[in-house]
Amino acid sequence: MNRHMTFERLHNFRDVGGYLGKDGRPVRWGRLYRSDSLGKLRGEDQNSFQALGIGTVIDLRYDWEIAAKGRVPEVPGLRYHHLSIEHRPYDQAALGPEVETGRFLADRYAEVAHDGAVELRRALEVIAAEDSGPVVFHCASGKDRTGLLAALVLSLLGVAEDDIVADFALTGLATERLLADWRADHPGQEPVWPGYGRAPADIMRFFLADLAATHGSVHAYATEFLGASEELVAALRGNLLEPAG
Repeated sequence: MNRHMTFERLHNFRDVGGYLGKDGRPVRWGRLYRSDSLGKLRGEDQNSFQALGIGTVIDLRYDWEIAAKGRVPEVPGLRYHHLSIEHRPYDQAALGPEVETGRFLADRYAEVAHDGAVELRRALEVIAAEDSGPVVFHCASGKDRTGLLAALVLSLLGVAEDDIVADFALTGLATERLLADWRADHPGQEPVWPGYGRAPADIMRFFLADLAATHGSVHAYATEFLGASEELVAALRGNLLEPAG
């Protein structure tokens, strides 16, 4: 099915429901979404967003990104959490064409997974909370920081690696529109890096393999490095997986 939800200004908003998790229990539809920047919401897009009944937004961007591009419009009852998980900024568009996409970005994801431990644990807590309502988390393009958090959540839910990688690679369907946004912000220019805005599957495969090699498993990374308790993992599953039977 097409997980991307249609918006005029958002290009990478999608539901992460339906994947099979622990004990064959599917991830609930309409409960967890991932997106590119919600600062772009306007007009009918905002109406469509509000119709989803979302209760909580997790914004993974830097302060300066929010200052430049704005945040999700304030709506009564909407909880907003700013959790900037990336601590070492870099300019993807300016990278040289010799930089290999998969290995380079997997290494950046590993940095984020370790630098942003406090923020990532807090994001898991927010997503697992019973009163969060449907949750959407996002960064600028909905690819890298958003992809990392999506992979972590899906892995803790027991979703198979192949499905996690496939979910990440779906951003490729939005690449051309994301590139169009970049060109609109940089008139007359083109990204130097051919990998800009692209989401080849090997990025996520490298990242998950590296995390397992360093920590033993993604679950061990979450519980031992992030400090996410087993009770938190159980709450995450209880909130996002369909009931057994």
